[in-house]
Amino acid sequence: MNVKVFYRDGVKSLLLVAALMLMQSCGFIKSKFGKGGQEESGIQNGEITATARKGFKQTTPAGMVVIPSGSFVMGQADEDIASSMNNMNRRVTISSFFMDDTEITNNEYRQFVNALLVDSVSVLGEEEIMSKYYPDTTVWKKDFAYSNGDPFVEYYYQHPGFDTYPVVGVSWTGAEYFSKWRTNLLHDFQNKEGQFNSTGFRLPTEAEWEWAARGGRAVAKYPWGNPYTMNAKGCFLANFKPQRGNYDADGYPYTGPANAYNPNDFGLYNMAGNVAEWTSDAYTDNATAIVWDMNPEYNNPDEPRKVVKGGSWKDIAYYLQTGTRTFEYETERRAFIGFRCVMDNVNDRGGARARRR
Repeated sequence: MNVKVFYRDGVKSLLLVAALMLMQSCGFIKSKFGKGGQEESGIQNGEITATARKGFKQTTPAGMVVIPSGSFVMGQADEDIASSMNNMNRRVTISSFFMDDTEITNNEYRQFVNALLVDSVSVLGEEEIMSKYYPDTTVWKKDFAYSNGDPFVEYYYQHPGFDTYPVVGVSWTGAEYFSKWRTNLLHDFQNKEGQFNSTGFRLPTEAEWEWAARGGRAVAKYPWGNPYTMNAKGCFLANFKPQRGNYDADGYPYTGPANAYNPNDFGLYNMAGNVAEWTSDAYTDNATAIVWDMNPEYNNPDEPRKVVKGGSWKDIAYYLQTGTRTFEYETERRAFIGFRCVMDNVNDRGGARARRR
C-alpha cells in the first residue's frame, strides 16, 4: 500500500472522528437528529419513559429584556481612585435571566402601594404600609441640607408629570416586598389560567447587575463601553453630576425619565446614573474572596448594609462605573436610590457554546 495514501486516509479518518466527537459534545447531533421514536410520558411497560412536560414556555415578562448567560471579569474597570480595595477583579459566570429595562417608576410602584391599601390593610395594617412601603417623599428635603426640596416633596411621587420617573425613597426592605408582591400577582393570574408558574421576581445580585450593566462588553468602564462620559458630539451619556457640579449640563438637574438616554447593548436604560440601584447582596469588603465564581451572591441576613450600584443624578462619574460599589442600610430611604427587578430564565440555561448550535 502506498504510504502516502495510507497516511492521507488515516488523517482524514481521524479528522472525521474528531469532528463527530466535537459535534456530539456540543449537542449538535442530538439537536439535529432528535431522539427518534414516539415521545411518551410516564411509565410504560415497566420502564420510565417520562420526557419534558408540555405546556410550559417562559415568555419575557412585560417591561423586561433577556440577559444572556456569560462569563466576565467582575470588579473595578478603571483606577480605584478611592483606594477602597473592595472590588478586586475576578472572573465569574452568570446564568441567563430577565431584567427590567428601566428602573421601577413612580406609576409602577404606585400600583403596588394602592393594592396593599386595598387588599392588605387587614393583614399588615395601614400604619405599617405607610411607614414601610409608601415612599418617603421627605427625602427630597432631608437628604440635602439647606436645599429647597419642598416642590419635589409634594409632587414627585404623586404628580402625573413624574409618572415615568424612577421611584425613590424606597428602602431595600420595600424593594424586596415589592418583588414578592409582583411575583404573587403574576402567579395568581397564571393559576387562574391553568398555567405553570413562572419563576419569581427578585432584586438582582451584585454580579448579575454588573454583568447586565456592561451589556456584554468584557471590560466596559461604563454601560456604553466608552471610557468617557460624553459622545463624539459632546453630549453627556448619563444623568449625573458632571464638570464641577453643573447638574443641568446632562439635560436633567434632578432625576430624568426612566427611559432617558440610550440603552446599553442589552437594551437596559440608565444602568449608570439617574438613580443608584439596590441589589440583593449584603455588603462586605472581602466579597471577592468569599463568594463562589458561579452566580456569586453574598447572602447574609445579619448584615444590614446592602450593595448599591450604578451611581445617581447627584454623583460624580466615578460612581457611574460598572465596577464601583457602595452600600446603604436596608431600612434607609434616599432621594437617589431606586431599584429594578430580575427573574430567572429557566428556558435558556445553556451557555455560549450551547447557543452556537
